[in-house]
Amino acid sequence: MELTLLGTGAPAGLPRPDCPCAACATALGPDARAATALLVDGALLLDLTPGAAFAAARAGRSLGGVRQVLLSHPHDGPAVEVPAGLPQPGRVPDGRELALLTGHRVRAVAMDAPGTGYAVTGPDGHRLLYLPPGGAPAGLEEGTPHAEPYHMVLADVVGRPDALARLRAVGAVGPTTDVVAVHIDHDVPPGAELRRRLAAAGAAVVPDGTTLVVGAYEDAPHLPRRTLVLGGARSGKSVEAERRLEAFPEVLYVATGGTRGGDTEWAARVATHRERRPGSWRTVETCDLVPLLKDEGPPLLVDCLSLWLTDAMDAVGAWDDAEWAGGGERALRERVRELAAAVRETRRTVVAVSNEVGSGIVPATASGRRYRDELGRLNAAVAGECEQVLLVVAGQAMVLRG
Repeated sequence: MELTLLGTGAPAGLPRPDCPCAACATALGPDARAATALLVDGALLLDLTPGAAFAAARAGRSLGGVRQVLLSHPHDGPAVEVPAGLPQPGRVPDGRELALLTGHRVRAVAMDAPGTGYAVTGPDGHRLLYLPPGGAPAGLEEGTPHAEPYHMVLADVVGRPDALARLRAVGAVGPTTDVVAVHIDHDVPPGAELRRRLAAAGAAVVPDGTTLVVGAYEDAPHLPRRTLVLGGARSGKSVEAERRLEAFPEVLYVATGGTRGGDTEWAARVATHRERRPGSWRTVETCDLVPLLKDEGPPLLVDCLSLWLTDAMDAVGAWDDAEWAGGGERALRERVRELAAAVRETRRTVVAVSNEVGSGIVPATASGRRYRDELGRLNAAVAGECEQVLLVVAGQAMVLRG
């Protein structure tokens, strides 16, 4: 089954008309995108958009053989003119299946937002799932097994990463499923940054006019199993770390900060972090990271190693010069070695967050300088065991490794 993407953008396209934002200003050439529309084997058109016939011609395809046009979402603005020879577009009621004379079968999938998803099975038995912008499949319950993974899923990965998480939770997206991002809008800068964010979710993005073979499983993004995210205060490092796992179900969020009775500012920080997390994530508050890394289980998000180090230095008496010289330094080094070894040996997906404090003002106290130095050593040790290391500055992630 061949799939030609006549457009891959949001319903308004990219750049959006008259939008002054930076993403729209840089959405040029291959990064400019018409509204998403898919041509399946030249016989089925999913979503009719302005200029679809010209887009097909530019891609070396024709709409002359289209036997069915299906709409996936409500279209704002004036009605789109139907090119001569095309059947009138329609929508299939949720749960109903449509059989085409070409041998394709189309089943309508209910969404949790206005719109309809379409599961298409080709004459060769290959299966794709196409989801509308801003929508995720409704009625998917974790633990309910799916018959088999789709060969390809096309979805609004940027806008609804939780849709991908739901599909993974029930086995509808597996290790060999090609995930292609569509309905691309101006929420993420186009080009390298968009590709980087999508790759972290296991998804790819292609230019308008691209033809894909469903089931070929080509150019699957490599997912790093261990990632360290560094950054300064309020740099956006925690948001970046959370974003890397929001398309996956059953994430275990490991909070190393604990609770601080009576500290309302700290409580507000904790609440902000908690509200950002998907509802399917679990949270555990602990600094005992080694057993978690040794256990089998869902991905871990550790936030953050800086507070783990504070706890470890408290435990070895690092703030007292006599205790530090009398064995505290050696004990801390051993704890860091154990943690780095656990990161090396873990079989879980891990995203760890840590502060980068070595580039600022030299601390005025000996204890502050000691903490700065030990955090630098800890970050270097953990980074050495990670496939990918990022530095977040002013909300922008720079890849240091991977």
